[in-house]
Amino acid sequence: MQEATFQTIPVKKNYLRAKRVLDITFTLIILFPLCIVVVIVGILIRLDSRGPIFFRQKRVGLNGTEFTMLKFRSMYVDSNDTIHRDVFKHYFNGEVLNSKDGESLSYKLVDDPRITRVGRFIRKTSIDELPQFFNVLAGAMTIVGPRPPLPYEVALYQSRDRLRLAGKPGITGYWQVYGRSKVTFQEMVQMDIAYLQRQSSWEDLKLIALTVLVMIKKDGGA
Repeated sequence: MQEATFQTIPVKKNYLRAKRVLDITFTLIILFPLCIVVVIVGILIRLDSRGPIFFRQKRVGLNGTEFTMLKFRSMYVDSNDTIHRDVFKHYFNGEVLNSKDGESLSYKLVDDPRITRVGRFIRKTSIDELPQFFNVLAGAMTIVGPRPPLPYEVALYQSRDRLRLAGKPGITGYWQVYGRSKVTFQEMVQMDIAYLQRQSSWEDLKLIALTVLVMIKKDGGA
């Protein structure tokens, strides 16, 4: 990825401390049930298709720093990322990806042939994101924050778009709860910037609670 200047948003130190305490406390509370889920989902993934349980991918985090993000593997091994690269370019340009009548996932690719049978379920329910709690414990991610982009996505960013990298990337966030696959790229950027500027611990707690409802409803997953 080309070097670029990443703008920052002034952050309250007390908010950052409270956010880190929330990250660690919440993750430790769910750690035991999370490990049980890892075992169950891991078995299902291995039975469904060959390959590792976890998928490791380079993502761009705070101020453009790259890190390795964990997810449950939802695709067949050695899947080509050309499809996603093309899809993101269309999304970046504000183009509708799915124009079927009554389809709510206008900005999300559907029927991706790279995804396994188990992968479709864990994506739809957002279970594939759960291993990212280990990224939270390591400090590379936070529970609530902007979606962590891929390096080739950031390579297309304009100056304002990079503002969404002024905070740690999150497992969930304002876009994941309220926008997901129903808003344009620029609307997502605006949501993330507005969230980073508000710096509200109450909002973080609210978004965590709403995320559970989104997962239960399977709303906006892929």
